[in-house]
Amino acid sequence: MASLNVGNLGEYLREQRRQAQLSLRQLADAAGVSNPYLSQIERGLRKPSADILQQLAKALRISAETLYVQAGILDERDRDAVETTAVILADPSISEQQKQVLLQIYASFRKENAAEAEAAAGAAADGGGGDAETHTH
Repeated sequence: MASLNVGNLGEYLREQRRQAQLSLRQLADAAGVSNPYLSQIERGLRKPSADILQQLAKALRISAETLYVQAGILDERDRDAVETTAVILADPSISEQQKQVLLQIYASFRKENAAEAEAAAGAAADGGGGDAETHTH
C-alpha cells in the first residue's frame, strides 16, 4: 500500500472529474489514456507521468501545475508559482502561444532569483564561519 501522494492525487482527480460532470470513460477518452489506467490512477494504484498529468489537466480544463503539486512533482512551496501559472493559463484575453511565452519568462525569472538567493546564502555562510576552509589569494 505504498502510494506516496498518489492516493491524494487520485481523490483530487476524481473530485475534479465529478465537478466537470465527466464519467471515467469520458475523461479517459478526452485525455487519451485507457479507462483501466485512469481508474488505477484514481484509486491510487498508479503514479502517472507529468505528460499524462498534463493530458488529464487539459481534458479537465485545470492547471497541470495543480496536478503536479497533488502528485508530489512540484513542491508545496511552489504554490504561489502554481497559482500565478494558473491565472496566466486561465486568461482568455491572450493566446496559448502568448501564455507559454509568459510562463517561460516567469520560470526563467524564478530560476534566476533562486540562484541569486542561493549564491547570497552561500556567501553569507562562507563569510560568517571561521572554521571553514581558508582560501589565500
